[in-house]
Amino acid sequence: MSARILVVDDIAANLRLLEARLNAEYYEVALAASGPEALARAVDWMPDIILLDVMMPGMDGYEVCRRLKANPATAHISVVMITALVDPAERVRGLEAGADDFLSKPVDHQTLFARLRALLRMKQVLDAFRVRAETARDLGFAPEPQPSANVAGSEALLVTEDVNEAELMASVLSGDGIQIQLASDAPTAWRMLADGGFDLALLSLSMDDGGGLRFASRLRAQAPTRDLPVLLIADADQKAQILRGFDLGANDHVLRPVDPNELRARARNQIRRKRYQERLQAELNRSLEMAVTDGLTGLRNRRYITRHLEGLLRAGSVALLMLDVDRFKAVNDTFGHASGDIVLKEVAARMRQHLRAVDVVARFGGEEFVVSMANASEDEAMQVAERLRLSLLEQPVMLSADRMLSITASIGVALSRPADTLDDLTSAADAALYRAKANGRNRAELALPEDWRRSAAAPTPT
Repeated sequence: MSARILVVDDIAANLRLLEARLNAEYYEVALAASGPEALARAVDWMPDIILLDVMMPGMDGYEVCRRLKANPATAHISVVMITALVDPAERVRGLEAGADDFLSKPVDHQTLFARLRALLRMKQVLDAFRVRAETARDLGFAPEPQPSANVAGSEALLVTEDVNEAELMASVLSGDGIQIQLASDAPTAWRMLADGGFDLALLSLSMDDGGGLRFASRLRAQAPTRDLPVLLIADADQKAQILRGFDLGANDHVLRPVDPNELRARARNQIRRKRYQERLQAELNRSLEMAVTDGLTGLRNRRYITRHLEGLLRAGSVALLMLDVDRFKAVNDTFGHASGDIVLKEVAARMRQHLRAVDVVARFGGEEFVVSMANASEDEAMQVAERLRLSLLEQPVMLSADRMLSITASIGVALSRPADTLDDLTSAADAALYRAKANGRNRAELALPEDWRRSAAAPTPT
């Protein structure tokens, strides 16, 4: 997959070497020779991944990474730090600064490209959610709160046959409040995953018969676990399995003997990334929900019910109830629009109380509401219409502490016929509603054969 990669190094030869190798793999490449230049280039060019040298004069890679992650405009960019330092503490320092991985010089290009592919897959998913969430914010939807950096209370599933290793890792991760649940084989792990609630999976690549890789592949193939972060635990001589694991969808890895601080840093990063993705998903879900919800009543809106009815008509039969509050214009003219809003909200609340869970009620516009009932009979539809009518008639609406208002509604009911379109169905229900109004209001009328031929444009008295 093609992507934009920013290479940052103060040594020109290193820049040119990586540029040549990346170009050979058809990546778009930009270069920066210092920390300040890298920060400016990241904002201007918006790369997908930054390959960042650690040892640079002035501003080192750690500080560059911290600033990238602190800037909302660049915080989502994946960072791979590259250094000649071999001290495990330096690796942990980079991970804690926000780096996604830490590679040693001289760079093993097979490992580098495997990591790039894995990071790009993850970034594509996050970018899709991020763009949709930004669109929702542009439309005026408030963003979800930022997830906490504290990972205490997180649940991790550890799949390994080594009980001693499991005890060690549980002890290490408990320092961050991460609770470990152990599965000694794949069948046990799958039974535990069925209950959900895990924030991270740690998989040993030393399981018998390559079980770790098969398990990683299955995690990515199953919808409920597709987004669960996967951290591989491997021996130093398992390079081929690690690279294969990245291609199968693993997110990160640690090598044995496991450095406790590195394990904690990598686990924290993966859990935080999962929470960030969940936040973006929640923003998207909320914006979609609001896009199909009427802001005043909380019911579904016309856009939603139209699509819903079209789907029901394709799948089978549907009964449509069209309810209109009688003389609603007089309510607004006499008591004001604020009182009119109270009436509409009360109508919506009572309709919710008297419908089946499978029925969908929506505000169709103004004082008009509709109910869709899949596969309902004529008797069932009329019984529901009568129940709704009585629910409004029997108890006045409280406009204020000292003012009550009696309201009624007229209802038109139509049952779809084979090959009916949505226009056919709504026209018939509207004609039945017109007749209910004309016959004195506060009544429900079933669409008659001649109603299917009436124009939906016929005026409806209020």
